[in-house]
Amino acid sequence: MKIIDRYVVIQFLQSALFSLIAFISIFILVDIIEKMNKFIDNAVPLLGVAEYYVYFTPQIVSLMVPVAMLLAGLFTAGSMSAHNEITVLKASGLSLYRYMAPLLLIGMAVTALMIYFDGWVLPSINGKRIAMERQYFGRGVQGIGKFNLFFQAGGMRIVSMNYFDASAAEARRVSLQRFDADDPTFLVERYDARRMTWDSLSKSWVLRDGLHRVFSRDTTLPLTAREVVNRFDSVRVGGLSITPEIIMREQQKPEEVELDTFRDYIERQREAGSDISRLLVEYHGKIAFPFASLIVVLFGVPFAFQKRRAGLSVQFGVSILICFLYLVFQKVSQVFGYNGDLNPLVAAWLANGLFLIAGVVVLFRVRK
Repeated sequence: MKIIDRYVVIQFLQSALFSLIAFISIFILVDIIEKMNKFIDNAVPLLGVAEYYVYFTPQIVSLMVPVAMLLAGLFTAGSMSAHNEITVLKASGLSLYRYMAPLLLIGMAVTALMIYFDGWVLPSINGKRIAMERQYFGRGVQGIGKFNLFFQAGGMRIVSMNYFDASAAEARRVSLQRFDADDPTFLVERYDARRMTWDSLSKSWVLRDGLHRVFSRDTTLPLTAREVVNRFDSVRVGGLSITPEIIMREQQKPEEVELDTFRDYIERQREAGSDISRLLVEYHGKIAFPFASLIVVLFGVPFAFQKRRAGLSVQFGVSILICFLYLVFQKVSQVFGYNGDLNPLVAAWLANGLFLIAGVVVLFRVRK
């Protein structure tokens, strides 16, 4: 690494780190003020508040990294331009592309790091934060979201349960329906049980206290004879593709689920016939958003490369405006993706694509 590369990289990293710490501090301060009443009303101890923000800080880091990268790019290039260092570099034959090379490498490294961080590290931390929100803010117990659940359980079978108790691995008011593989509209048999418990030894479910109905296609039989009803105390049901772990995992929010697990969940929802547009937008967004760290460098550095009369305060304002516009485009495109008006992949990447094009235009318009 040449001396000039080392100098630019150090300036960039210092600015990025300072910006990130400043934005995190401001974000946490504003959030504390916003949640102060909730902390007081729920008698959250001081250590609990501190623990909550330990788990909340990684989420803020994920959101603020692109902002810090853009601000660092603008500040580094803007400061060097204001001190005529850019003029000296140009006179020595250093082009804009050569100047940007180490910064783009940093942007690529940060993008790769944030994809891993957002996809596999952050979800487990978010799970702890959300658990604390449920505990402290009265948003329900740990089992929130376990009412009225539906699953496609393999073999043309659908399971519905009124409530699932995770601590006991038990479902209540359960209905298990099996449809004909050749004619999915015809119901072959149906179990209705008060409870369904998980046998951890045999890895199977046991239906308890219910009715078993078997339906016949034979139209020559009278209607009353086409249905056979039997009461049972317990029936072991094998071959179901759901387990207590899967049931609990599928009740998690997308921000709590690791990237590969999230993809498997989407596939199961697709097989069950659910609308997965929103889930696909969330999935692709987990990959698309980290690329903002690279795109903002490509956009911001050429913008600040030329010497301007405006000071660094204007550069700061421009960086905030650019990030605001990026987030607006991202949220608007996500809404269109949620509604099915845009392909989920396009909806997740639209903001990146627009700002990438804008960055390339700025790059080619700046004097090299």
